[in-house]
Amino acid sequence: MKKLTERRPPSVRVVALGGGTGLSTMLRGLKAHLPELGKRPPKPAISELTAVVTVTDDGGSSGRLRRDYKVLPPGDIRNCLVALSKDEALLGRLFQYRFPRGRGLGGHSFGNLFLTALTNSMGDFPKAVQVSAEVLAIQGRIFPSTAENVTLEALLEDGTIVAGETNISRSRKRITQLRLVPRRVRPLPEVLNALQDADLILIGPGSLYTSLLPNLLVEEVAEVIAHSKATRVYIANLMTQPGETERYSVVDHVRAIYEHTRRPLFDLAIVNRSAVSPQVLRRYRAQGAEPVDPSPEGLARMGIRYVTGDFLQQDGVVRHDAVRLSQVILTEFAQGRMKR
Repeated sequence: MKKLTERRPPSVRVVALGGGTGLSTMLRGLKAHLPELGKRPPKPAISELTAVVTVTDDGGSSGRLRRDYKVLPPGDIRNCLVALSKDEALLGRLFQYRFPRGRGLGGHSFGNLFLTALTNSMGDFPKAVQVSAEVLAIQGRIFPSTAENVTLEALLEDGTIVAGETNISRSRKRITQLRLVPRRVRPLPEVLNALQDADLILIGPGSLYTSLLPNLLVEEVAEVIAHSKATRVYIANLMTQPGETERYSVVDHVRAIYEHTRRPLFDLAIVNRSAVSPQVLRRYRAQGAEPVDPSPEGLARMGIRYVTGDFLQQDGVVRHDAVRLSQVILTEFAQGRMKR
């Protein structure tokens, strides 16, 4: 009599695109589904996890290093490296250490300086990222969306043109169009390969105009996503951002992406349904931010399936619960694949 063997659930190749704190938060939740020596990951398991990170930051430590040493901004990459590191408590804390004072050092994080030193010694930012990944023993892969020195330019509703991510974030006027300078920017081949091989592509959460769209405006990236057979997921933000996305609903976010890429990109949207506490909400409203309107009817009219859930974590600030969010996304993907 033949011995019955346990059927393993199919694993998933995941690519997550973004920047800022949104992407690194998402990666922490996804990391739990990667195989680790001696441990069985929660189902569904991820066989390959790739992060594609925007490189348009020009503020703070990243901006200073970018101007002084002509390197790509390391800050968002650093946060993703720490999020995927095997020992986040030790090496992660070291990479996140920020010098409080010192001529030239004040305000810089160790991880940013480490990436800058590696880039200057190796002459290649993507290679420096990969060496840093080996030092931190990260689970997954991290790539900048492009190796070219690119900046953002926004056309505002009053016709004003604003240059630079920091200036765009500070503007309080509605953005009509976002552009990359230079216009035609080559992506890393590894980015396109990862997208072509992906089973699941995640975009968001993150600042619409300064974290998400900069990746999608890199040549060929949106085109590859549009023609991909992967399940393409938009993860809606929890709160609007003053100036950038004031009074934007989930549909408004998606529509802005479609208008800039000139392609429909999403099969599924993940939307939070939990209410923000009155105390926290007052604080956000004082800064001009509101919970993002889920607009489910509008998503349905656009042909986008949506899933709502309790993805809210609030501890003075509002953020996604990465563990619950990752579990729901992967479960929805697995169920959809079984139906197909």
